[in-house]
Amino acid sequence: MRTSSHGSIHRRAALGLALFLASGIAAAQAYPARPIKLVVPFPPGGGTDIIAREVANKVATSEGWTIVIENKPGSGGNIGVDAAAKASPDGYTLVMGQTSNLAINPSLYTKLPYDPVKDLAAVGLVASAPLVVVVSSASPYKKLADVVAAAKAKPTALNYASSGNGTVAHLATEQFQKVAGIQLTHVPYKGASQGLTDLVGGQIQMYVSSVPTLIAQIKSGQLRALAVTSQQRNRDLPDVPTMVEAGYKDFEAITWFGVAGPAAMPKDAIARLNTAFNKALATPEVQKKLAAQGAEVLSGPPEKFASLIRTDGVRWGAIVKASGIRLD
Repeated sequence: MRTSSHGSIHRRAALGLALFLASGIAAAQAYPARPIKLVVPFPPGGGTDIIAREVANKVATSEGWTIVIENKPGSGGNIGVDAAAKASPDGYTLVMGQTSNLAINPSLYTKLPYDPVKDLAAVGLVASAPLVVVVSSASPYKKLADVVAAAKAKPTALNYASSGNGTVAHLATEQFQKVAGIQLTHVPYKGASQGLTDLVGGQIQMYVSSVPTLIAQIKSGQLRALAVTSQQRNRDLPDVPTMVEAGYKDFEAITWFGVAGPAAMPKDAIARLNTAFNKALATPEVQKKLAAQGAEVLSGPPEKFASLIRTDGVRWGAIVKASGIRLD
């Protein structure tokens, strides 16, 4: 009887362990059990917003998930990224970060409320895109050399818009001014799409932003593109010269986009999200849509994205230091 009793105890223990493991596996497989919020730290209509919506829609459709986009602009993307970093680390709040708020702002802002390396968990890279320098179609400037000539004739008289202080567009244009020997006046907006009205209306003479932000207006003829900041011409803007072709050797400024979440997110949730996003990015549908926006699809494991955040943080930090720009 004693042996039978011990056997019964062992069987019950084994059954309990099996049920415990099964419940854990079921819980992991159940993720996500409710809608996922993807914070976009810029207003609707900008490059980050466009890319986030295209990819999130495909993930939601393919996986049967609900992904809600929440635009939370301000402070060069810092407000939205900080909100995501401080959210509950349960895998249900993510952010579409990019070069400015994950690699540039840590060196640019004296009081950044988050550390992108310590406070965020990388989920995966999504895309990259060059910047494009544009003017209104009614502008007298037909090429980049015309802007340089006008700026040399009247220093600080020409305004240029960007989607905010510390963005890749801001830093890249500061670099351009140095190598071109000119002085422009920076007019930062809360988001890339908000300066278009002022540009067309003549209050702003030049706009610098990512290709996905401005490509529709370029193709419609509303804007005139003067140069792209990639080393090669953009395949969706084949007639637009590069900065190198315009005479600025080795000039390059690329912005990348990637999904992240709070640092303490469960590893199984990160893996599940990474797989889903990579699967969506591998589809011809998403690749075609992002290519039409002038963006190049990226993908890979979370570690690849985490490494890029660190290395680009060092690279852009040196550029920020050389520029002498610091923001509170």
